[in-house]
Amino acid sequence: MSKTALVIGASRGLGLGLVKQLHGEGWQVIATVRDPQRAEALAALADVRLETLDIDDVASVDALAQRLTGTQLDLLYINAGISGSRDASASDASREDVGALFMTNAAAPIRLAERLLPLMEPRNGVITFMSSIMGSVELGPGMGMSLYGASKAALNHLTRTFAAELSEDAGLTVLSMHPGWVRTEMGGDQAPLDVETSCRSIVEQVTTAAGQRGHRFIDYQGQPLPW
Repeated sequence: MSKTALVIGASRGLGLGLVKQLHGEGWQVIATVRDPQRAEALAALADVRLETLDIDDVASVDALAQRLTGTQLDLLYINAGISGSRDASASDASREDVGALFMTNAAAPIRLAERLLPLMEPRNGVITFMSSIMGSVELGPGMGMSLYGASKAALNHLTRTFAAELSEDAGLTVLSMHPGWVRTEMGGDQAPLDVETSCRSIVEQVTTAAGQRGHRFIDYQGQPLPW
């Protein structure tokens, strides 16, 4: 029996790459995008279920959960995120820019995971949040994009709280995943990794993690990262 994955934020880049990798390995895949009119690559994949979601919008999250009632998820992969301005710093960022960055990258993913928790396969389900090495308080400083890194550090903190509050009887595994430095719109042309290599390894890690329980911060090769 095939497994079912829900990939949040799948119109391009790593999200699209994950959908293609999972689909190619025989998973049943549900993929969300903000604008279905800009998801031609996803629409071209046979048997991939396309759903509309604005992760920042509570009503949109609730509507997705309602539409997925009765679906059991083996994997929830929350990839949605924004980079903000590459040059923004705490001294010159606006309230609106910081609010958008932390809502989309930190608060909204946790809210979504909480809302979709009843759909997870209770023994071997895996919830994965796309984090970043920039979110490591130990390693991130000096890498640039300090506000983006801070938003990912906030995501890591909230994810640890989310995982700690899961029922002791739950068999779920929670991962905070650094995908590597990947050639995407966010990663840039100088990045050493292509999308396919990163996503193939990410899916290997997710598959291996099923049933292990607990929460870990790892990279796409399974190496642990310091918080």
